[in-house]
Amino acid sequence: YIDDTFKSEEDLERGLSIPPLGTVYTMRGKRLGEKLISSHSPFSPASEAYRFLRSNIRFVSIDKPYRSMMITSANPGEGKSTTAANLAVVMAQAGLETILVDADLRQPKQHTIFNLPNDTGLTDALRSAQCCMTDYLHKTDVEHLHVLTSGERPPNPTELLGSRRMTLVLESLAELADVVVLDSVPVLPVADALILSNQVDGVVLVVDAGRSRRSSVLAALQKLRHADAHVWGAVLNRVALKKRMPYY
Repeated sequence: YIDDTFKSEEDLERGLSIPPLGTVYTMRGKRLGEKLISSHSPFSPASEAYRFLRSNIRFVSIDKPYRSMMITSANPGEGKSTTAANLAVVMAQAGLETILVDADLRQPKQHTIFNLPNDTGLTDALRSAQCCMTDYLHKTDVEHLHVLTSGERPPNPTELLGSRRMTLVLESLAELADVVVLDSVPVLPVADALILSNQVDGVVLVVDAGRSRRSSVLAALQKLRHADAHVWGAVLNRVALKKRMPYY
């Protein structure tokens, strides 16, 4: 009775009234770079889980083909950045020109995950008057995938993300790619994710199995809905290996 965390996709469906988009199992490795499982081990069960997530996103947005999406969570440390990175990889592996944007200007992680320099990035593009986004994109080892890192940490991330310039940046990126994936800050601590949520076609909420409290996830979902965000569904992350499907 005390434990109000989510343990299964059935818990997500009952507790949140939004579609469960997939389950990602606990991955080995402690360093962020080791979490890029879709690139390092494309035939692993975890990689297959991200491909399943990619397919489900296509189904939930079938009436309106998506061009952009935001990955977020209720609180920090629930796996949104690794989910965004691996989802971007499997999108690119499917032949889609994909741009992954590190829009977490407070605790950016994508440059560490992909082992990229972060001397220039999104904040520089937002401060620049020019609209040539190709100057800020980093090529990765994954074909069809480019990463726009966060750049220098600004003193006013909320104002930058809510600016007219941010809208122009997203429009420019959409012209360069088939899909743009945004790694956003968590919903509850600050307003950054809410500002970005209605600038993308859909939002995926990452829920950490056995850790994310039901009250926190519900509060985040309510905030997103008040911001007029289109929440596609939730991903149950870091499910214990002992609960794997027997097929694997």
